[in-house]
Amino acid sequence: MHATVCDYIADLVHNAVEAGATCIQLEAAMDPAQITVTVTDNGCGMDPAQLLRAEDPFYSTPGKHDKRRVGLGLPLLRQATESTGGRLELHSEPGQGTTVLFQLNMQHIDTPPLGDLAGTLATLLALPGEYDLAVRRRSATGDYAITRQELIATLGNLENALNFGLAREFLAALEQELAPQSHTRAA
Repeated sequence: MHATVCDYIADLVHNAVEAGATCIQLEAAMDPAQITVTVTDNGCGMDPAQLLRAEDPFYSTPGKHDKRRVGLGLPLLRQATESTGGRLELHSEPGQGTTVLFQLNMQHIDTPPLGDLAGTLATLLALPGEYDLAVRRRSATGDYAITRQELIATLGNLENALNFGLAREFLAALEQELAPQSHTRAA
């Protein structure tokens, strides 16, 4: 099983990039009760038979991973969602792309921790390739939206270590603004 929810998010976005997507949308909505993540891409998509095989842990698209013929991402995500009272929805059309939506019950003992969302988003935004990634993040305390192209226009190449660090700091600040504020009373 993946160690964090961010591992699932990273897997889905990375799959979209590998599927040739030029436009990827990631939406993550969180509250104390649940997390809902949707990843939509305009990649190569899958027909119904491929969609069924995508959930087979002993199958991976030929040539996708050198020397590996298993694909554990979606099967592990299905297991995590079902075991915690969540859900997983997959929609795909050949030549049109794929949408994956998952929800996890954040109160369930078996739900993995969120992980480092700012670091994960920065890494995904810096993946090499010709694509745009639009991130929309919502919580009970606010929201933000950012695109890869906006960051590149502002910072330059995100593969540059300095620019990557600045992007990560920026995302961490945005995440901090969404964190529930703890109020302490002075004595």
